[in-house]
Amino acid sequence: MTIAYVTVTIIAALWTGFSAYSIWAEAPYVVDPLRHYGVPERWWFALGLAKAAGAAGLLAGLAVPAIGTAAGIGLVLYFLGAVATVLRARSYGTLFAPLMYLVPAAAALTLGLLA
Repeated sequence: MTIAYVTVTIIAALWTGFSAYSIWAEAPYVVDPLRHYGVPERWWFALGLAKAAGAAGLLAGLAVPAIGTAAGIGLVLYFLGAVATVLRARSYGTLFAPLMYLVPAAAALTLGLLA
């Protein structure tokens, strides 16, 4: 296990956990775009739960690598779906938002597979 893997994984987990909290707290910078994209409000809790589970899985993966790999794959798929949602809504100006979560999750997954 490398220092880079541990560091990137912890950062990705904290960042994703913050994203989960933000959706549950209904922070305007999160829920306003969700409304614009057409994401039903009844999905928001589950979306936050998926993010929180992914964040916890990344951290658990530091002890049990298979869990971290599964969490990394899940988060990459989740954030690819978020990118697709933004593109479908033609909200190109906000495309950076899901990418800033996708990149650390993908980096943690990649470093975990290489470790």
